[in-house]
Order: sequence, then C-alpha cells, then structure tokens
Amino acid sequence: MTRTASQKVLPLIVERWSPRAFDGTNVPQEDLDVIFEAAGLAASAYNYQPWQFAYAHKGDANFDAFIDALVPFNQTWAKEAGVIVFAVSDEFMRSDKGNNPNHSHSFDTGAAWAHAALQATAMGYHTHGMTGVDFAKAAEVLGVPEGYRVEMAFVIGKQGDVKQLPEMLQEREVISTRKPVSEIAFAGPFKV
Repeated sequence: MTRTASQKVLPLIVERWSPRAFDGTNVPQEDLDVIFEAAGLAASAYNYQPWQFAYAHKGDANFDAFIDALVPFNQTWAKEAGVIVFAVSDEFMRSDKGNNPNHSHSFDTGAAWAHAALQATAMGYHTHGMTGVDFAKAAEVLGVPEGYRVEMAFVIGKQGDVKQLPEMLQEREVISTRKPVSEIAFAGPFKV
C-alpha cells in the first residue's frame, strides 16, 4: 500500500511513514549530521530554537541504555534501528535578564522533529517517533536537568523485513491513512 494525497502535496511528505521493521544498518555520522542540520532549520518562536537531540548509534556504549528508556513494547522493535534519538526541549527562554517560560517549547521541538523525519526520508532512511517512553528514566539516563523536558524518542534506520517482527506487529506494519482536509481545517471558528 502506498499513501496518496488528493492535493499537490510534496511527494516527500506523502512518502514519509513510520515502519517498525528496521534492518540494523548503521547510519553514518555524516548522514546523521545532515538530518540534525535539517532539524535545526525549523521555525521557532523568537528564533529561540529550544530543541536538543541526544542520540546513540547501534553498538555504541549508550545505545542499550537509551533503548531501555522506552516502554517495553517499543524496545522489542526499536533495538533494530541504526540510531535512537531523544528530543529534549528547553522550557524557558534563557537570557542574562532572566528565564521566561517558553509557551511553545514543545511545539517548536515537534517542528524540528518533523524536519528531521522529512530529511531522513529524502536520504532513503525511515524514522519512527515515539511517546511510548519511560520519561523519568529517559531524563535520568540522559542527565536532563530541571527546566528541560524529554518530549519524545525516535529511531532512524533502513527498513527491514516485516517477518522479523512479532506476528501481531506484522499485521500493523502498513502505511497508515490520514484524515481528509475537511476534518482538520475549517474556515472560521474552531469546530469539535
């Protein structure tokens, strides 16, 4: 199955999806740097860029500990990706005049993650974002101080054979559908 769009959406956006079957292929650091540079080009309130990304390559000293910070369900398949990444946001806009709460830190970090996912897709990789994370454990493993928030994790890698997944996940390893524009965008006031 392939995803389609009825409008003139960029093919790259239509092609992006989140498989769970990864083949363990390493993601070269040069490629990862390009993906993070794309993330860093995301828009943010006041250009504050509140995101930071902590990552580990498969086989690195931190990889297993990072995988262990996911919920058990996600650990079962994410361990086969080439890289695991945690997106962390700064809850404050910090300056020499003091720290002011940043209302959009999570939103802005989400925009950066979306840029990373699209860049990875353009480079022939797949990503899978997760909020199935033990957030307290992740903050501890990553050494995230107070005032920063672990937003999510994502993995990057090459798509693997669906047969390597547990049977219940094999059935779910399909490109998901999306709501039509008529259900997500409205002229005028908000609608429920």
